[in-house]
Amino acid sequence: MAAQVHGFQTEVSKLLRLLAKSLYSNSDVFLRELVSNASDAIDKLRFLSITKPELVKDDPVFSIRVRADREAGMLTITDNGIGMTESEANEHLGTIAKSGTEAFLANLSGDEAKDSQLIGQFGVGFYSAFIVADRVTVISRSANAPENEAVRWESTGEGTYTSELTTRAGRGTDVILHLKPEASKYLEDWELEEIIRTYSDHIATPVSLWKETTPAKTDEKDENVVEPAHYEWVQVNDAKALWTMNPREVKDEDYKAFYKHLTHEYADPLCWAHNRVEGEMEYTSLLYCPATAPWNLYDGREGHGLKLYVQRVFILDKAEAFLPHYLRFIRGLIDTNDLPLNVSRELLQESTVTHKLKKAVTKRALGMLEKLAADNDKYAAFWSEFGKCLKEGVVEDPANREAVMKLLRFASTKDAETEARSATVSLADYVARAPKEQTKIYYLVAGSYEAALSSPYLETFRKKGIEVLLLWERIDEWMMSGMPEFEGKAFVSVTASDLELGELAKDDAEAQKKVEEAAGDSVERLKKALGDKVEGVRVSSRLVESASCVIGQNDQMLTPQMRRMLEAAGRPVPEEKFTLEINPSHPLIQKALAETDEARFADWADVIYEQAVLADQGTVKDPAGFVKRLNALLTK
Repeated sequence: MAAQVHGFQTEVSKLLRLLAKSLYSNSDVFLRELVSNASDAIDKLRFLSITKPELVKDDPVFSIRVRADREAGMLTITDNGIGMTESEANEHLGTIAKSGTEAFLANLSGDEAKDSQLIGQFGVGFYSAFIVADRVTVISRSANAPENEAVRWESTGEGTYTSELTTRAGRGTDVILHLKPEASKYLEDWELEEIIRTYSDHIATPVSLWKETTPAKTDEKDENVVEPAHYEWVQVNDAKALWTMNPREVKDEDYKAFYKHLTHEYADPLCWAHNRVEGEMEYTSLLYCPATAPWNLYDGREGHGLKLYVQRVFILDKAEAFLPHYLRFIRGLIDTNDLPLNVSRELLQESTVTHKLKKAVTKRALGMLEKLAADNDKYAAFWSEFGKCLKEGVVEDPANREAVMKLLRFASTKDAETEARSATVSLADYVARAPKEQTKIYYLVAGSYEAALSSPYLETFRKKGIEVLLLWERIDEWMMSGMPEFEGKAFVSVTASDLELGELAKDDAEAQKKVEEAAGDSVERLKKALGDKVEGVRVSSRLVESASCVIGQNDQMLTPQMRRMLEAAGRPVPEEKFTLEINPSHPLIQKALAETDEARFADWADVIYEQAVLADQGTVKDPAGFVKRLNALLTK
């Protein structure tokens, strides 16, 4: 039967065109990607062989082999792992929708150094072969398939590929690269050995290189070869599982190299934590925090989790049971002797051992991040990538709430004084620099940073020099609902209806009382004009420069974010009545109160109220009516 021709998925074709132009700034990583893929295939078969030992009985020793053929210009990477059927080859090599290639392409900047780091984030490592090869041939036989049902897959990376059935004596996969002339250096033994040692030294499977061990001998007179060179397979990697080593004996460079093997990432991790525990439980964990967020971090359909090993045998690739969801960005592995080799995902969820390990590993991960927080620059980079995830942890993980809260960072009015928008303020920073008489932590949730910064609710706080935390992301309101206090200080929204500044405002109490008494008639007049549009009208103690603001009932006023979230989810949004707070000394309020025509005064009252609603909620119920009333007052 002739080979069938197939078209690549559209995104794959775009990707291959980029790779053909050497997207990677460091083309050596193609070998790391292919060796890592071979290692993964062996790990999967090693797991299957626990319950089906017959799959490996004919070839029980796992290995990865790399062989260069200088005359043919070919480089072959061979493994005796799980292999592929023809349908699996077409699925895995012809389409990479699961890897988010479209998102990958959307993130390209045109800067090779930056773009090269994206490849690991989006899991498109196999296609890096086309950086150095103008044709790639894959011959693979599934461990579950007979000899005559192997597959031969081939492509030049120009939009199509072919696949056909062939024969292969044993299980596993050969990836054959027909190298471009400019990539001929990858036919040299020393070059290949250096790359393997750099990137793949700590792969648990031996990686062997077909290497010249004895050079050819020539006749001194006529230089004819009298004895050919001798080649043999030579193991070139250490082949020790790095996580089984004593952490004191592992170099930083080794941890970074192993991370890249484990994750297929290009960039170094921000930090890592390697722990070996013996006692009631026996396990080893090796956790990493990436430098950049994966494209699918907030995609609930994509799995996340640690690699699970039991007694050094690979079991699961993405075991979600060992970390809470908000720490889904943590990469790494856990190896334990306390679980059975035949453990399944379902059994993991129910296992008492799993719950104990999750509790321990979560504390390790949070401890790792706490150490990272000591480096302000690194932690700022971490927060910009993963801060939203940690915010989820405040509500999701009550047992570790205090630890998570210490890791949170906020923008604040103190930052605004230095024109710094970034979230750099910790709760410990806030408490440490608050005046002694301040017993609360004040915050404001708004629709945007700009809206928060210009909010009228901040005016009295600015006047008194009281720092306020500024929040504007969609998750913030939900997060604050799970934060009752920090170090004994309760969190209080500056929009609270019963806002009390306590000792911070004791000197203003008498003056505020006099203002309220003097404005009593004005308040009543406004309340009568607005009728049942408002819950009430009162003199504000929080306004300094603005004319008015609105306060919700019983502190349950929905923020614009929460209102939009409920509407987007098709949930009913409750009708809301606000209390109007006014600043009697403001010229707009005085101008309105000076109006003797009650009909026009009613328009003034509506405009004052709707301005306050607009400033807080970003919209009013009747925008056209608001504009009409405002224009009428401006033109008369």
